[in-house]
Amino acid sequence: MDNQLKPKTSEINAKLWGAHAQDWADIQEGTARSAYEVAIERAGVGPGTRYLDVGCGSGMAAQIASSRGAVVTGIDAAQELLEIAKSRVKDGDFRIGDLEELPFADQSFDVVTGFNAFQYAGNPVVALEEARRVTKPGGSIIIMTWGNPEGMEAATLVKALGPLMPSPPPGAAGPFALSDDALLRKFATDAGLTPVEIFDAESPFAYKDEATGIRGLNSSGVAARAMDNSSEDAVIKAHAEALAPYRKADGSYCAIATFRCLLARP
Repeated sequence: MDNQLKPKTSEINAKLWGAHAQDWADIQEGTARSAYEVAIERAGVGPGTRYLDVGCGSGMAAQIASSRGAVVTGIDAAQELLEIAKSRVKDGDFRIGDLEELPFADQSFDVVTGFNAFQYAGNPVVALEEARRVTKPGGSIIIMTWGNPEGMEAATLVKALGPLMPSPPPGAAGPFALSDDALLRKFATDAGLTPVEIFDAESPFAYKDEATGIRGLNSSGVAARAMDNSSEDAVIKAHAEALAPYRKADGSYCAIATFRCLLARP
């Protein structure tokens, strides 16, 4: 199928990711904070940087960029998440839209980030081409995906819902499809980008107790889709079993996640 004809998915994602927006903002979004900070630092975000976060969610990365003096813009499918982002960054420009059709002029931004975003668009290559279009010459684009699942503690949490999900179409990429360096670089070059470097960033999936961990894990769009396909009870059970090995003596839970980031130029 021609790239330009592949479907957009913002309407579907709006329902899935908006379902438990406050739990996402309060609990789960923060499990990637350390990775956001590393990537934003590596991209050179600072005072006056014109910054766009695609798939910005409830705005944690945008808030980090704003604290460094950036002029912040974000786009997402879910209105519920965007309302939280607006409350976090009062002077930010947050809009509903499709990653495959960004509502911004050519060469508008110095830095564009997609934190576990581009690869989940209805058309990932077109979404990345759009990011290239709106980035200034010499600017930076960050693509963040999951790191190598082998030996990664949090990989078991990511994989826990696999049996509860709808059957994927033939050839569909799994959550770790871009964890391979060569495939990640190809994804960038297919969209006309020049890869500069790949780096990993660790971030803890930390929860004060089991109930908090389950609320956080249940707040993702992936979990909402699994609930639609199976049941909420089945998703809760799967997450409880996946969390169990990471319980600490004080009843808290911690599993380390690794994120793989590619810094590219337009």
